[in-house]
Amino acid sequence: MPSYHARALVLRKTKLGETDSILNLLAEDGRQIRAVAKGVRKPGSRFGGRLEPHSVVDLLLHTGRNLDVITEADTVVTHSAVREDFDRASAAAVVADVLDKMSLEGQAEDRLFGLGDATLAALEVADVSRLPQIVSAFLVKAMAMHGYRPQLESCAACAASAEGGSGFSLAAGGIVCPDCGSGEAVVRFSEDGRSQLERMLSSTMAEVASAHEDSETVRQTLDLLRGFVAYHVPAKMKALDMYAMRAG
Repeated sequence: MPSYHARALVLRKTKLGETDSILNLLAEDGRQIRAVAKGVRKPGSRFGGRLEPHSVVDLLLHTGRNLDVITEADTVVTHSAVREDFDRASAAAVVADVLDKMSLEGQAEDRLFGLGDATLAALEVADVSRLPQIVSAFLVKAMAMHGYRPQLESCAACAASAEGGSGFSLAAGGIVCPDCGSGEAVVRFSEDGRSQLERMLSSTMAEVASAHEDSETVRQTLDLLRGFVAYHVPAKMKALDMYAMRAG
């Protein structure tokens, strides 16, 4: 079997048989890889704890007929802090689930890997009160990379000035003017929320983690982004749904 090297972020691990696991991985170029780690659940496995979710790992894989096979694994970054605290683990689960649902086998989007790694790093060190704003920033950035960058400067429906508008169209993908604000799939959204989204899009994840954002506006923004993701991504985001309900 041909073999290849890959640096990847571990997104999900599923039990297979008595001792094996299937891993969903986000490669450094943004492709999704599904691979088997044989014997990973045996006591004394050669993989040890190197293939835990949220870890960044260097891998050697053999190409298989249906699933590739991991033969070597070296840890690059553990992101262990997000697995040791419930609030951080809940936020990290959103990141992993969204990346799992957005990434595709054979389709590269190299910005996704960097976004995921940077978001997990921010979740490890940020004050717990700021985790929802990190999750919100991750969601809006991920949607932008997925081709759904929100229109925040003018009406997303008619391109007119959105001054005086108080709505966000999930279908059109942005804020809407008063004339267009009564359409289908329009949710109320404040000017503070619009400004917050603009800051999140233009900031690094480390900057988002240290920013002093209004908590009520963050809750509003997170709820909006939950609806935005659900409208445009054809997959059930259970981790996001649970997180948004807890944060609300």
